[in-house]
Amino acid sequence: MDSLSLLELNALVRRSLEQCLPDEYWIQAELSDVRSNTTGHCYLEFVQKDPRSNSLVAKARGMIWNNIYRLLKPYFEEATGQLFVSGIKVLVKVTVQFHELYGYSLTVLDIDPTYTLGDMARRRREILLQLEEEGVLTLNKELEMPLLPQRIAVVSSATAAGYGDFCHQLKHNSGGFFFYTELFPALMQGNQVEESILDALARVNARIDDFDVVVIIRGGGATSDLSGFDTYLLAAACAQFPLPIITGIGHERDDTVLDSVAHTRVKTPTAAAELLIHQVTEVAEHLEDLSARVQQGAYALLEQEQRRLVTIQARIPVLVHRKLSEARFSLLTTRKDLTQVTFALLSRHRHRLELLQQRIMDVSPDKLLKRGYSITLKDGKAVTDASSLKTGDELVTRLSKGEVYSVVE
Repeated sequence: MDSLSLLELNALVRRSLEQCLPDEYWIQAELSDVRSNTTGHCYLEFVQKDPRSNSLVAKARGMIWNNIYRLLKPYFEEATGQLFVSGIKVLVKVTVQFHELYGYSLTVLDIDPTYTLGDMARRRREILLQLEEEGVLTLNKELEMPLLPQRIAVVSSATAAGYGDFCHQLKHNSGGFFFYTELFPALMQGNQVEESILDALARVNARIDDFDVVVIIRGGGATSDLSGFDTYLLAAACAQFPLPIITGIGHERDDTVLDSVAHTRVKTPTAAAELLIHQVTEVAEHLEDLSARVQQGAYALLEQEQRRLVTIQARIPVLVHRKLSEARFSLLTTRKDLTQVTFALLSRHRHRLELLQQRIMDVSPDKLLKRGYSITLKDGKAVTDASSLKTGDELVTRLSKGEVYSVVE
C-alpha cells in the first residue's frame, strides 16, 4: 500500500483546490481578529454565525496583501463611515488558497461597501425598532427646548477641533449673548466611544439642575469612525435623558442611531453653536418686539389720556360757571327761606315777650302802690310779719309818691 507524506497530501489538496476552485468568488461573512503588521499586509479571520444561537458554523483565515489593503481600507471606510474592524459584516471578492504549511485561506481582492451599509442600516433599524417597542424612542425629542439655552454641557474630546470651533462660535456671536459651557470629556472615536459617552452623560445627570441642554459634538475625527454612535445602550440612554440633546457629530451620511434619538441633529459642531445662538436670538427679538409693543401701547394710552385731559380742561369753565350759577341760586333761595324763618321766629318771640311784659307790669309793685298800697322795708327787704320786728328797728314805708321813715317803739 502506497503512502503519502503530509507535504505530498497537502500539495495534492492545493492542486485539487486550484483545479476545482480556480475563479474569484463573492462571499458574505463577518470580520474577526483583524490585524495588520509592519509590512502593511492585513491578516484577518472570516466567520459565520448561526442567527439563532450565535454560535460559529464556519470559519476561514483571510489575507489582504499590502497593495490591495492600502486602497481597499480607506475606500471602504469612506463609503460606509465604518472602520474596517472586527464585528462588521462584509461582502468581499476572494480567491481560495491552500498552502502546504499554512493551510486553507482566502485572499481578498475587492470589497462591496453597499453590503456593509445595508447591514449597518439593518442594525440601526433593529435598534430603533426595539426603542420604539420599549416606548422610549421619541422621549428626548418630546422635551421642550428651553427658551434661553445658555448653560450648556458639552460632551466631546478636549482636543477635538470641533470643540474649539463650537466654543469660538458661541463666544463671538453677533448678538453678544453670554453662553456658559462646561466640557465633560469623552472619547469620540475608537472602540470605547459608547462607554466613554455614557460615563460623561452620567456625570452631567448628577448635576442636571446646572444645565439647560447637552451638546454631543465630535468634529475633526475620521468620518469612518462612527460605529460607536450606533449602539443600543447609548441610544437608550440619550433617548431617556432628561435634558434636550443636540448632536453635531460631523458627517454627511445617514443619521446614526444617536442622531435619530437626539432632540435635534445638526451636521457639525459649528452648526450646533449656530442653533443655540439662533434660539437665543429669536427670544431676544421676541422680547424686543414685546418691549416695543408695550412702549407703543403706553404712548397711545398717554396720548389718549392727554386728549381726554384737554377735553376736560375745556369743559371746566363751563362746568364751573354752571356750578356757580346753581350755587348762587341755591344761596338766594336759602337766604329767602332763612329770612322768612327768622322773621317768623322773631315775631313769635316778640309776641311772647309782650305777653311776659304785660304779666310783669300786672304784678309790678309800682302798680300796687298807685292803687293805695304801701310797702314797708327793713334793711331793703319787705316786712311781711310784724312779729319779726323789735324795738328800735328802722323802717322805710314806700308809698306811690314818696317814702316814710319810722322807728319801732
